[in-house]
Formats: sequence, C-alpha cells, structure tokens
Amino acid sequence: MDLRRGHGQQQPPPPPPPVIVQQPYPSLYSQPAPPHSQQPGLPPVPVAAHPHAHPQPYPYGTPGHAASALTPSSATSQGSFPSPQDTQPMHFGQEHARKKQKRNKPTLSCQECVDRKTKCDRGRPHCTACVRRQTPCVYAERANLIEKTNAAATNGRRITKPPKNQPGTYGSAPVPNLADRGPVSGSTGLLSHVPYSVPKASNVFGVGAEHPFANYWTCGGGLAEVVAVLPHKYQADVLLERYFECVDPVYPMIHRQTFYAEYEHFWQLSDEAKVVADASFIGLMLVIFALGTQFQFGTGTTISERKHSAEFYASASNQALRMFSYLSTASITSIQTMVLITYFLINDNHASDGWAFAGVLVRQAYAMGLHRDPNIVTPDATPFEKQQRRKLWQAVLLQDTFLVVLLSLPPSATHTDVKVEDLDDSSSIALSDPTDIAYIRASWTLANLVQETICSQRSLDMPICPTARAKSKIIGEFRSVYRSFPDSFRSWDADQLARLVNEKPRVVRQTLFLFSNYHHNLMLVHASDCPESSVNLRLVLESAHDAITAFFMLWELLEQEARVWWVFNHRAFLEAMCIGNALQEVEKTDGDRQLAYKDPLYARGRDDIEKMVAIMEIMGKESDVAESRVSVLKDLLK
Repeated sequence: MDLRRGHGQQQPPPPPPPVIVQQPYPSLYSQPAPPHSQQPGLPPVPVAAHPHAHPQPYPYGTPGHAASALTPSSATSQGSFPSPQDTQPMHFGQEHARKKQKRNKPTLSCQECVDRKTKCDRGRPHCTACVRRQTPCVYAERANLIEKTNAAATNGRRITKPPKNQPGTYGSAPVPNLADRGPVSGSTGLLSHVPYSVPKASNVFGVGAEHPFANYWTCGGGLAEVVAVLPHKYQADVLLERYFECVDPVYPMIHRQTFYAEYEHFWQLSDEAKVVADASFIGLMLVIFALGTQFQFGTGTTISERKHSAEFYASASNQALRMFSYLSTASITSIQTMVLITYFLINDNHASDGWAFAGVLVRQAYAMGLHRDPNIVTPDATPFEKQQRRKLWQAVLLQDTFLVVLLSLPPSATHTDVKVEDLDDSSSIALSDPTDIAYIRASWTLANLVQETICSQRSLDMPICPTARAKSKIIGEFRSVYRSFPDSFRSWDADQLARLVNEKPRVVRQTLFLFSNYHHNLMLVHASDCPESSVNLRLVLESAHDAITAFFMLWELLEQEARVWWVFNHRAFLEAMCIGNALQEVEKTDGDRQLAYKDPLYARGRDDIEKMVAIMEIMGKESDVAESRVSVLKDLLK
C-alpha cells in the first residue's frame, strides 16, 4: 500500500523506538571535577537534574535511601560514578509512593473554596467567592493566625508609592474618584484643597483669610494678662455646660469628674495663686469657653458678636499655651487643649490654620509617646492614667483621619501600637456616660480602617481600589466594621431619634456623627475608579444618600448645631457633589436624560441635592461659603 502521494513504492515499516538509557547530563550549574578524579571522555559530575527529568519530592532521593543517578551524592569520594543498578528507572509503585507525600504548606483559603476546589481571594471576613455563592466562609485556625500575623507585621508602615506619570499626561489625567470630580476647582473657599499654586503668599485652602488668633497681648504681660480676661464664674459655668452638652458627646476625651474637680479648685484660688497656676489647664478652660460660645444660642447676641467673643477666648487659650511653652513641652492637658483648638479653628472657617496647627499637635503627641501602648511606655501608671492616654490618642487619630479625608492630604497619625480592645469600661471613665466607650471604640475601629484603605491613596490621586477584587475586599471590611457597632448606633430611624433627642441627646449626636462618618467613607470606596470594572453608580448613590441623610437629620433635630459643625457641613456638601457627579455619569452612559428623572433612585438623588441647596440658602445669609456652594449645586441640577 502506498502511504505517500506521488510514489508507487511501499514504504518499509517504521523502526522500533530506541531504548532510552538514563545517562547523567551535564548541568549549567555544575563544576568540573578535579583533573585527577575525572575520567577521560566522560562529562563532569552533574549537580542539577536535567530540565525534563521527573520532579522528585526530595532533592537527593527519599530520606534514608541513596540518591538517584542525577545527583552528585551518588558519586563516591574518589569521583566514581554510580553503578548500573543505581541508574535503573524507578518502579511505578515507588514513584507513586513518593508523589503521595503529605504537603507541609498550610492551607490559607477558606474551607468552602478548598472543598469546592475553587479560587479563594482569602478576603476577611468573607471571601468574594463565598459572598457570590451565599455560603458560609470559615477559615482554619492556622490560616487566621497567619493572617493576623501578617496584618500586625505591616501595621504602622503604611507607605504608599505614588503613581508613575505617563509622558504628556501630567495634569490631564482624570480624577480617580467620582466623589472628587466637578466644576469646583476654581471656587475660592468652596473645597479644602488647592488645584493650583501661586507665587505669592496665600492661604492654603481658601478658607479663612485673616489671622486665626487676634493679638491682644503685650510682651511682658505673661500669664497674668490671660487670667485677667477670664469670664465671671457664672458665665464660665454656662459655657462649660454648653461644651459638655454639644461638643463632648462627639469628641469624648475629657474625663468630666476630674475636670470639674480641677475647675472648681482653680476658682477657689486667690488672685496671686491663679497667675502661677498650670498654664495648660487655663488654656484648656479658655478653649472650652470658646467652643461653648460657638454653641451658645438664644442669648440675644448677634452671630458676629458671638464669633468675636469665641475668637477672643481662643486667642487667650493660644496665649496660655505659649506661656506653657507648648512647642517644647507636652502634657495630657496641653494635648487636649490643642485638639480642641484645632476643632475650633475648623468650625470658625479656618481650615488652613487648623490643618497646620494639627501638624504640631500630632508631633507633640508622638513626642509624648501617646502612640505607644501605655503598658509599655508607662507601666507604673494607674489604670485610669493609662485609659486617659488611650482616649487622648484616639482623639488625635480620629481628628487626623477624618480631616485628611476631607482635605485629601496625607495622614500623619499612622504609627501606633495602641489597641482598640485595651480601652475597656471597667474603670471609672465610663461612670457618667456608659455609651462613650462603645462610641470611642466604634470610631477608633473605623478610623483605623480608613487610614489603611483610603487616606494615602486619595492624597496621591491614586485609585482606592486598584482591582475589582480589592474593592470587594475593602467593602467587606467596611461592612464587617459596621456590624461590630453596637445596636444603638445601627438600628435607628427618624422617629426613634426624634423621641430620643429629648431623652438621650448625647446618644443622638453620637449616632449621627458615627453614621455619617461610616457612609461617607463607604461612598468614597464605591466611587473609586477601578481599571478592571466601572463604578457602580447605584451603589454610589445609595451610600451617598445614607451619608447625607445623617446631616438632614441633624438639621431637623438640632438645626443650630448643624450650622456650627463645619465638618458635618462640608461632608454633606461633598456628598451632594458626589450625587450630582453620579447623575451626570448616568446621562453620559445611558444617553437618556429623562432616566435621571424616572428612576426612583436617581430621582431621590436629585431630591437630596435640592434639599441641600435649600439648607445652604438658609445658611447663605450668614456665610459666603454657603452662597458659593448653592451656586455650584444648582449648576449640577441644570
């Protein structure tokens, strides 16, 4: 039979396959044997196996047995080669036994993915695969231990590499977060970041052009000059009460009983003793008076008069810190005073000064060792003193984190080994307000997560989530943190808060601030661009609506306080901007402008913007910044 075309001759049968005899192959990494031990005509003794040889569980054979012919251990000390018996191929049974060696590498995937033999991204608390399958996600104890160890090893070293600029694209790349886009870059005093630089001196964020601390002090006046401007005792009592009613619930870092004891003791001192008292405590009293004045309503004074009085007390507090030499000396009281001065500056429309002052604050907190575990740096301190240090570090961390989120600047309070779980309610700190410890823990846990996932990336205009898997993991972490909040901070509605505002106003303020913080940062995660997938606009609108609802509730229940809290105001404005940007993206994507009016979710987003415009118009009678925000939001509605 002819097996080839064009040829009439029958081909002979193919030759039998050659017998392959294992021979030692020379290796690229082997070294030639010494001349006296190398036989002529033979290759040098090999060190590594041939690339096509079968892999073996052990590099030199099984334990307790001679190595195979492809290893140097089979050669004798005189340089001889293995005998033919050693070069015979391995029997199938022996090879099969070696392949069944038990693996020593621990399984890090969840049990469900291991059983199903599917890929697991090892996300905590639930991997993406289990979330999609709606199956329980359980990890082995050893896997959880390794995960905790890795997290602890990287904690405190949050260094983010900047993106590599492509040639010709610097300054023209799109903003990687939908929440940061919009026609606001040229509006002075509108947002808290600068899109350009100018050669002359200017205020950094376009907010608050005048000096924050008016100079009423002489060179030789000293602390006596500050003590002389203290209000009367009955006026001080009223301002102190307003502070603990409006400000302390949101930032509970001062132990009320201890402070009141020192406060009453100070007023009992003689005039001569007051001028040599602790200058940092006098500064703390004065900044409390300044914040209390900001929240003093219905006294017959105008907004301008109230603002002037508050700024005067703040200037006196700063002068007292100068008498204390706060740049070279630090104490618990001086750090508390600096935290409150920063909040006052922000509320007083001095975001630029507040940001700069907070930088000094963080450095002094580091120098004092507040970022370290009190059991390590102050082992002999009382449990109360250790708790005070933890509470104060939490206040510094919280202020830095959420100020950074609003200003899109790098975080400073990043290196710490103070643990959230070490803050307990077994001491006398929680006697007066039992919900404070739960609120501090929840805020602290949220701040840690925001520091790790959002702050550095936004400060470098990098995507918060580089991949779809990373976004899913971060969202899962945020939801896990939210589930850890006490029920009183999660399970609420408008009617319930309306009833509680008269019975437990402290809990209402804490609930609204925590709820707003959480959903604002979740909105930033949802709004982050991802190279692998587009932004889910519906999830962005949902989280933005939840965040801005907290501000609407604060305005409805405590309108006067909502006017004062700059942080809450600015955050709500950014959320309204994000909603507007999302609605514009809907029109670009679907090409149907009417869809933004028909879909209930999109219609609710427009209602949120319109409601924010109405509130800003009311505030615009007192603030130029509010007027500018009204014009920007109205442009989004056109």
